[in-house]
Amino acid sequence: MMKLAMLHNRPFVIEGETTGRMIKNAATILEALEVKATWQLGEIQPYTMAELDAPIQTPQQIFAVGMNYRDHSAEIHIELPKAPSIFTKFSSSIAAPVVDVKAHGPQTDWETEIVAVVGQTGRDIATEDAMNYVAGVMVGEDLSDREVQFQNAKPQFSMGKSFENYAPIGPWLTTVDELGNLDDEVITTKVNGAVMQEAPLSQMIFKIPELVHYLSTVVELRPGDLIFTGTPSGTGVGHEPQIFLKPGDELTGEITHLGQLRMTIK
Repeated sequence: MMKLAMLHNRPFVIEGETTGRMIKNAATILEALEVKATWQLGEIQPYTMAELDAPIQTPQQIFAVGMNYRDHSAEIHIELPKAPSIFTKFSSSIAAPVVDVKAHGPQTDWETEIVAVVGQTGRDIATEDAMNYVAGVMVGEDLSDREVQFQNAKPQFSMGKSFENYAPIGPWLTTVDELGNLDDEVITTKVNGAVMQEAPLSQMIFKIPELVHYLSTVVELRPGDLIFTGTPSGTGVGHEPQIFLKPGDELTGEITHLGQLRMTIK
């Protein structure tokens, strides 16, 4: 298992809680994975979380999955999907793992998710081969303006989820070779220290291999594409009464062994 971050726009191997090494002979994390056998590493140096950039900064395609946890579908009163329910977030919403987020409106909500990063091109990928096409995973926050999302009788997802900094990702890409069973990883979301979401990935309806397979039957998956895989129950819109983010709120989203995102609402 490796943790690869972007520090000052350069690939960086995380080696401790506050230290790591630059990879000198690569410009991106995906390039670093390609030349792993011939890495030219710099000296050990310190870093802070606030210095890290988004691990993947210009994905060609960002896929997101709605209603992929049973309890979340129930809390927003939507029937369980028969096939993955796919929408998009636009790449201009990508943000660093520690970031200030300007709320677009009074109904800005949180959704912490595991994000899969595509590592190689593929179509019609078999489910059993799907993880071979995944470069790694990371934490993602699918921030959502519910007012925009539910403005029409039929919900419209992509625009309400693509405002500036509405897609923080990171803090690093974790390769899955030695990660163990992803089902055991737990998503936790906190607002001002209070736990809002807490659920294991085992609650997912469609797991990462199934999502990679399904998407690849329609589109060509390309290196650097992101798959936001859905969020568990505990979103603000699902609370009674509903709770939304307001200026000054501190939001964190984390997954057990994958790290934490930190957002301040402005």
